[in-house]
Amino acid sequence: MHRSLITIDLAAIRHNARTLRGLLAGAELWAVVKADGYGHGATDVGRVALEEGATALCVATVPEALELRAVLPEARIIVLGDTGSADLTVAREARLELGVSTADVPAGVPVHLKLDTGMGRWGVSELAAPGSGVVGVMSHFASADTDPEYTAVQLERFLEATASVAHLQRHIANSAGTLLYAEAHLDAVRCGIALYGISPFGTDAAEDGLQPALRWESSIALVKTLGPGDSTGYGRRFVATRPTRIGIVPVGYADGFRRSMSGTEVVVAGSRAVVVGTVSMDAIAIALPAGAEAGDRVTLVGEGVVLEEHARVSGTIPYEIACGIVSRATRSERVIVDE
Repeated sequence: MHRSLITIDLAAIRHNARTLRGLLAGAELWAVVKADGYGHGATDVGRVALEEGATALCVATVPEALELRAVLPEARIIVLGDTGSADLTVAREARLELGVSTADVPAGVPVHLKLDTGMGRWGVSELAAPGSGVVGVMSHFASADTDPEYTAVQLERFLEATASVAHLQRHIANSAGTLLYAEAHLDAVRCGIALYGISPFGTDAAEDGLQPALRWESSIALVKTLGPGDSTGYGRRFVATRPTRIGIVPVGYADGFRRSMSGTEVVVAGSRAVVVGTVSMDAIAIALPAGAEAGDRVTLVGEGVVLEEHARVSGTIPYEIACGIVSRATRSERVIVDE
C-alpha cells in the first residue's frame, strides 16, 4: 500500500547522543528536535535523547513544543525561534522557555536572550542588563563548519559580551561547533544534525563517530528496456545509446526525493544503480544492474548510500533533504526501531 518505507533506528540516536556527550567536559547536551526531529520524529528522538543524558529539547516554534509537552510532561523544552505575543499565555501554561531577540522580555516565562555575534539574523546587537526572568544567553555560529577564524571572532564577541552574566547559562555551539571547538561548549551545546548521524560538514559522519539513524526504501514497480534512441523522463535528459534496462520506482519529489537528485545513486539487489533521467513528482527511473527484477527492494538511503552523498549531487545540504522526506501515511510508512 505504501510507496516507500522510512525506518528510524533509535539505537543510532542513542549512540550519537552518547558520542556527543563524551565530548563535553561539564557542558550540557541539548537535543535540537525542530522540524519533527529533522524528519526523524521529534517525540521519539526527544525521548531517547533525554534517556541518554540530554538535559533539554530545543524546537523552533511553540506548536512544536506543545507536541513534545503532551508526550514528555517533565522535559525541559526551549523554543529557539521568536515567539509572538499571542503564544505567550500558552507558553507559560506549558512551562516552556523562550528565546527572545529584543530587550522587551516577557514576564512569567524563562527567557534566553539572543545576542547577534555575526550571524546577522536573530538577536540584539548589545546585551542589556538581564531581568529576573532571564535564565540564559545565547548566540549562533554562522560558519563553524567552514571558517574557524570567523568562528573564533564570534566566540570572542560572545564571551566578552556575556562576561558579566556568567551566572546564566551561556550557549552558542551547534553540531559543528560542538565537534570542532571544545572552547565553545560553555554551559550547554545545541546539537541537531549530528544527533541524527548526519555530518554537519557534508562528509562521512563516521569520521566523527556518528551513525546515520534514517533508512529509506522503496521497490521496483516496473521494468522496461529502452532501445538506442529511447528516453525516459521529462525533457529527455537520458537517452539510451544501447539497450538499457531501467526500473521505475514509485518515489519522486513529492516524497522528498528532490528533482535535483537526478544522477545520484541508490542500491538495488545489493549493487549501486544510477538514477537516470529527470526525477518526476511520483517516480524515478534507475539503470538496473544485472539480475534486478520488478519487486526488488530499492534502498534510497542506507546500505552505504548517505544523505551527504545525495546532497553533493543535489547541490544542497543534507539537512534540507532530511527535513524534506515525506513521512505522511498517504505517501509512506515510518517505522521506529530501537535495537
